[in-house]
Amino acid sequence: MGHAVDAPTGAIAPPIYLSTTYEREADGSYPRGYSYSRADNPNRHSLERVFAGLEGGAAAAAFSSGLAAIGAVFQALVPGDHVIAPNVLYHGTTRLLNDIFTPWNLQTSYVDTSDLAEIRAAVRPNTRIIFVETPANPTLAIADISAVAQIAETAGAKCVCDNTWATPVLQQPLALGADLVVHSTTKYFGGHSDVLGGAVVSKHADAFFDRIRHIQQIGGAVPSPFDCWLLLRGAQTLPCRIRNHSESAFKLAVFLSEHPLVERVYYPGLAAHPGYEIACRQMKSFGGMLSFAVKGGKQEALAVTGKLNIIIRGTSLGGVESLIEHRASIEGPDSKTPDNLLRLSAGLENVEDLIADLQQALG
Repeated sequence: MGHAVDAPTGAIAPPIYLSTTYEREADGSYPRGYSYSRADNPNRHSLERVFAGLEGGAAAAAFSSGLAAIGAVFQALVPGDHVIAPNVLYHGTTRLLNDIFTPWNLQTSYVDTSDLAEIRAAVRPNTRIIFVETPANPTLAIADISAVAQIAETAGAKCVCDNTWATPVLQQPLALGADLVVHSTTKYFGGHSDVLGGAVVSKHADAFFDRIRHIQQIGGAVPSPFDCWLLLRGAQTLPCRIRNHSESAFKLAVFLSEHPLVERVYYPGLAAHPGYEIACRQMKSFGGMLSFAVKGGKQEALAVTGKLNIIIRGTSLGGVESLIEHRASIEGPDSKTPDNLLRLSAGLENVEDLIADLQQALG
């Protein structure tokens, strides 16, 4: 699936096809299937087959970033259409909707997508997408994908799920009823904090996905051949890395939940989490991300990050290194994230070392 021995040479690692253009036949045709690398490229073609296969979709489109992928989904709508989105959502997606698509006359309602009644109440005749992000960034709120998908179907809308934090290893939104899945492949697919990318996977190769493909090819927000090659390499180790990330995150969540200077832990693998039962139904494990609230406010939270020796202060997630950040500072003055919340991406270091690092930083 997307990975094969190179026929001409027998090379196990696939070659990187850097060419931007391809030879025509004398009759003007392209019988080999490639004409110009903005439209398609052998490395991107292989990567898209992997994305579609892992998510169980009929088609996939790779993009140069996660926001480019999400943006293409919204751009496939028309001005005047309505989107229902979570009120706890990656701030980049919120900015995309508010700063780019609201002036374009796309209408957006933000609701608690863990509350099905709120979603139903927000549906309008022109609702075209119900967007969910589960687990959500940064509070790991859980949405019931199957139930949301049923609401979307009844409304004649599409259910779109951001599956970045769970990955297809832990959660299969299309099998649960979603119509499209989006990813920032910068995160767990890349896995080493060294490549930017995004993807849209569609359950059906339908007219709506054809529109997304058209936007990809004409708009040109596509990954380079080398970026595709790196993401293909990352996909090969994704299952074993995700297992390690998840096991470490669970142990860190348990440790933090028992610490006297931690006010609250946000992790769906803890029975106290409000979305625990739904997460148990729709996830194979609970992922490598967690957040926790330090007793006090912003200064107390920042003081913890300043004392860490192993865990790195940095944005992003899904890499081999553990990263922590004061999320409200990243999101800006309009952030709804609590000022004492720290978001933690569990890396692949020895988990006992990570626990010891947090222990000494908390004091």
